Amino acid sequence: MQVALFIPCLNEHIYPNAALSMVKVLHHFGVNTIYVDDQTCCGQPAFNSGYQKEIIPLAEKFIKLFCDFDYVIAPSGSCVSMVKNHYEEIHFDSALNNKYLELRKKIFEFTEFLIDVLKVDNLNAEFKHKVTFHDSCHALRELKVFSQPRKLMNMIKGLELIELEDSDVCCGFGGTFSFKYEDVSVAMVERKCENIVKTNAEFCIGLDSSCLMNIDGYIKKNDLKVKVIHIAELLAKSLGL
Repeated sequence: MQVALFIPCLNEHIYPNAALSMVKVLHHFGVNTIYVDDQTCCGQPAFNSGYQKEIIPLAEKFIKLFCDFDYVIAPSGSCVSMVKNHYEEIHFDSALNNKYLELRKKIFEFTEFLIDVLKVDNLNAEFKHKVTFHDSCHALRELKVFSQPRKLMNMIKGLELIELEDSDVCCGFGGTFSFKYEDVSVAMVERKCENIVKTNAEFCIGLDSSCLMNIDGYIKKNDLKVKVIHIAELLAKSLGL
């Protein structure tokens, strides 16, 4: 099995520990991973801002780089969804489009891959803390990833998962939305963090570093006593990796 690592921009430049933890966990389960040189942004920020034609070279490069692997795994629901769902809106030539149609069957968000492909059903892991979980918009709505991270967390001994009120409500990040509509974004993340605090959890877990960055920024600015970590980091910590 050849599994290629798709490392989104935010993980590469700001939150590398999420990506490194993902690799550690994959290796723990016997998965051989390959980092693909020359990979770039999938094009999501520009695409969401209306520059759909401008990202065509990025999309074409992505398909050519990743199409020949058995699987492509990323620690991000939003970036996986960009490739899996929104590249469909781009008109490629027929040969490249055929490669894309194959690629979209093989690209997965990290927890989705562990549960749905590797069929992980047991973790010799321990994490004696209360945690809550934020469902990021793209992973939940576009990839239908909901049960997978919860199944993994429920396999960890000592972990108490406290469901978050309105866990499926957007945290307010939304890429460029957060600075184009700052007031609305701040109000959204404020409500999200209020709900997190209500759980009395020690940790807030998520699938996307973009959401976690937004939530963590509000938490730190307001000196709230909650730690924010990516689920890959949670799994790596609990497995002692």
